[in-house]
Amino acid sequence: MNNKEKFDRYAEMLRDWSTRMNLVAPSTLGDIEQRHFADSAQLADVLPVDAHVIDLGSGAGFPGIVLAILGWRVVCIESIGKKAAFLNAVREELHLDNLTVYHGRVENYISALPHDNKTVFTARAFAPLIKILDYVAKTPYPLYLLKGREIPAEIDVAHRKYKFDYKLIPSKTGDGFIIIIQKGR
Repeated sequence: MNNKEKFDRYAEMLRDWSTRMNLVAPSTLGDIEQRHFADSAQLADVLPVDAHVIDLGSGAGFPGIVLAILGWRVVCIESIGKKAAFLNAVREELHLDNLTVYHGRVENYISALPHDNKTVFTARAFAPLIKILDYVAKTPYPLYLLKGREIPAEIDVAHRKYKFDYKLIPSKTGDGFIIIIQKGR
């Protein structure tokens, strides 16, 4: 199965499973390719090619499954059982041997995270920036986050508690941003 076939099958599964559970907003099901796949795939332009991706709060698999299809080694963390079951079904259906699904809470996974200088965190529609930084504060790994147009306000709030440098890259697919936060290694 080539990548186009994988994305086509992923879209089919997303539409099918969304009839039984809330995976994405129903209004976005008509434009999965642009709204979800292309939005997630823009991280491919900024991620290190050898990164080990940990996707926080993966939900329907954005950006984690998209990045796995594109070749990255990915761990999708999802605490909701139904969503974790969906992620596992996609992993099996698309034969994504480079994808691991962790059914549990982000803080539990991170607390047992082994040291790896290639690890990066990703997230999309997961939590406010301050909450994400709370989760990963004790790790040295960089963050590559897909955030909405309110990210400047989130940065201001986060700067009250954390010191960090960041880079904002305008989204290619909407009015949001990619925010990259490099932490000390």
